[in-house]
Amino acid sequence: MEGGLWITDHPFVHMEALRLKLHVLHAKTRSKSLNLQRLFGYPRCPQALSTPLSISINESQIMDLTVAKKDLLRFVARVQGVVERKSTMPVLSNVLLNATATAEGGSLRLSATDMYLAIQGNLNAEVKQPGTVAVSARDLLERIKMMPEGPIQISTTDGANTVLRAAGSARRFTLRGLPGEDFPPLPTPAAGAPSLALEVSTLSQLMGTTYYAVSTDETRADLNSALFEWDGELVRMVATDGHRLAKIELRVPGRTATATMLIPLKAINELRRLCEELSQEKDASLQITQSGSNAFFQAGSTTFSVRLVDAHFPPYAQVIPKESNKKMRASRVALAEALRAVSIAASERTGGVKLSVTTNEVRITSESAETGDGFDQVSVEYSGEPMQIGFNARYFLDVLNVLDEEEVDILLSGELDPSVIKPASDRNFIAVVMPMRI
Repeated sequence: MEGGLWITDHPFVHMEALRLKLHVLHAKTRSKSLNLQRLFGYPRCPQALSTPLSISINESQIMDLTVAKKDLLRFVARVQGVVERKSTMPVLSNVLLNATATAEGGSLRLSATDMYLAIQGNLNAEVKQPGTVAVSARDLLERIKMMPEGPIQISTTDGANTVLRAAGSARRFTLRGLPGEDFPPLPTPAAGAPSLALEVSTLSQLMGTTYYAVSTDETRADLNSALFEWDGELVRMVATDGHRLAKIELRVPGRTATATMLIPLKAINELRRLCEELSQEKDASLQITQSGSNAFFQAGSTTFSVRLVDAHFPPYAQVIPKESNKKMRASRVALAEALRAVSIAASERTGGVKLSVTTNEVRITSESAETGDGFDQVSVEYSGEPMQIGFNARYFLDVLNVLDEEEVDILLSGELDPSVIKPASDRNFIAVVMPMRI
């Protein structure tokens, strides 16, 4: 007997009794609830709150600006060689956009880095709302290319989503970005760090005549870089991969300094692109600053920085032959065309060609067990003893292709001795190519 109900073993009676019992318990609970309402004055019906409910959501600052497509496209294309696409840090594949409002309207600062190289630049922009965001450099470039000519509006929403709109067009792109605060800080030169100006044409010539000799083996940091030296009124660049060497010196009157920098190949390639773009301006120059382990190259609102290689460059002076007893003078273009043609039939593994030098003539031959052989001859100025020597054709062609003189001098000694290639003019350039057995 429980709650005034008798529960039997019959199923129907059992279920009915259980239903009645639950009904009674519900009634008792409801009665207690009503009594509590009367006791504490709770209203039977819900009443409106005396103070309106206010919900606060923290939103990131929204950036809003307008910039010319041609300016944005040029700089975003420039940073593609700097960004790191395979890094374990996803933010390094991005370009940082930092909009700043000024009395004149504002500016958009773009930055990219792979933690070894970094580039920054300012663009004129109409900034309605300052802010910062990091977006994929490659994705941004592809979308800018697809925009019609004219101004582009860039705005961000909560979550770092970045929207690109074309003025006067329905075209729009949305990029998934990262907060600007996630982007790593870029190096800056120390206050008072020494700096000197160098003409863009001079730096371009230094790199343009030596870059091909830099080793592409990234495990050899000393060879995977070019040596830049400022020695009094001379600037010098040297590169070698162990099979060939290139060295050039240029005079910069009125500027005396002493500096040594080992610049990695990736930085050399990016500096060459930067110089090529700057060379369109008359008498363009770069301000070079060495501060700690970094070097900074600044032109206008663009700053390129590189972490210098901490290694010992090989003693290159020991590689350059002090004297040679044979000299061959040849037309640069004719010799290059002959080497290029004959090298087609050379072994794919070695690329070797043989030079047979006789009085006023050089015969160039190549041979491949798989494809056959090749032959050509070029008239030269030569009066020494006949000799034969083998070279990798590409090493010779790389030197001839970066020169612009009509004639070159090739200094020879023995079949196993390094050969020296230099312009017939007085330009202070020299290339050394190691021979090979053919």
